[in-house]
Amino acid sequence: MDLKFTIRDLSLASEGQRKIDWIIPRMQVLNSIRKEFEKQLPFAGKKVVICLHLEAKTAYLAQVIKAGGAEVTVVASNPLSTQDDVVAALVQSGIGAHAWYNATEEEYNSHLQLALDTEPDFIIDDGGDLVSTIHTTRPELLKKVKGGAEETTTGVLRLHSMARDGVLKFPMVAVNDAQCKYLFDNRYGTGQSVWDGIMRTTNLVVAGKTAVVAGYGWCGKGVALRAKGLGARVIICEINPIKANEALMDGFEVMPMVEAAKHGDFFITVTGNMNVINKEHFIVMKSGAIMCNAGHFDIEVNVAQLKEISVSERTARTNITEYTLPNGQNLYVLAEGRLVNLAAGDGHPAEVMDMTFALQALSLEYIALNHEKLEPKVYQVNTEIDEKVAMLKLQSLGLSIDKLTEEQEAYLGSWSSEA
Repeated sequence: MDLKFTIRDLSLASEGQRKIDWIIPRMQVLNSIRKEFEKQLPFAGKKVVICLHLEAKTAYLAQVIKAGGAEVTVVASNPLSTQDDVVAALVQSGIGAHAWYNATEEEYNSHLQLALDTEPDFIIDDGGDLVSTIHTTRPELLKKVKGGAEETTTGVLRLHSMARDGVLKFPMVAVNDAQCKYLFDNRYGTGQSVWDGIMRTTNLVVAGKTAVVAGYGWCGKGVALRAKGLGARVIICEINPIKANEALMDGFEVMPMVEAAKHGDFFITVTGNMNVINKEHFIVMKSGAIMCNAGHFDIEVNVAQLKEISVSERTARTNITEYTLPNGQNLYVLAEGRLVNLAAGDGHPAEVMDMTFALQALSLEYIALNHEKLEPKVYQVNTEIDEKVAMLKLQSLGLSIDKLTEEQEAYLGSWSSEA
């Protein structure tokens, strides 16, 4: 196959391969699935486009899908999370790629189109850009694409909106909603990687400071938990009264953002919604306040509005932009308001992403084997797949768990206490 690629520098491949080599032994669940795929070849003769954050863990997922017989092409889901050396290593390993770090919006969209020029049979998406692009600008592919899997909360919400409006034309699996995704990736992966991104970028202490976390879903829970562990006072901002009560009983303060804005040293948005922090909050923040985003799109911190009300703007440090307001206070935004854990870090730990990407691989296999009988709607991850990934994870750690006896199964399956 003549491989088509649009990347910055193929000579970076050796450095990227070292990154991939580091994570492979730490992704034992994917290693088990790779062995299965090499025997069964569920994607033989099929084309797969993967739109995810292009770093080492994603690279290995792409290689596992390729091991299942697919012709794989990758494209970035976020311009600032792309690691050029890893992309080069993928190309060298026989995988197509159209991506580079810090791509402009025009380049980003061009890369999506180039990836779709391969006319994929299946897709893996992150945030819904690939699905949206197919439906809006590449409708001729709707009959070719048989289905796929979606990684994030934001993407799943977009898919449900499309399904509700009757415009979704192929089946998609909501990987984000699987227990092995949100309980581990969203909570522990996001929690650790967000603070890793913040700390390596700012080189500031967290203990004794106030962290404001907007959103108390599974990602927000992880961010708040790690902030507490680092010694911060934690304030939660929520719109859902149930989640607000949960945060309160988990030991955190709860208040509206306009109040929390007066107290925070660090602000982390994890909502998936737009304009969570805007002008009314900027003007009451303490000078020195640091804002960042852990939601998929760079719309949660209203950076455009911050620019409008600022009298000056400068790069204070790599991945830190300083904005000076008319009253002289300085506010800071990390990674331009994009995903701080990937734009200013390496993303979730390999052992956590091992489970998430195992779900992706097995969900894509499920689509490949069953697409002919699936309707064009959003599907939850099959329970057997979720439990298989959890069991493989335990086995990789050398752990085992109890099993129900026949008597116990009979008792649980009966309405009578005499069973």
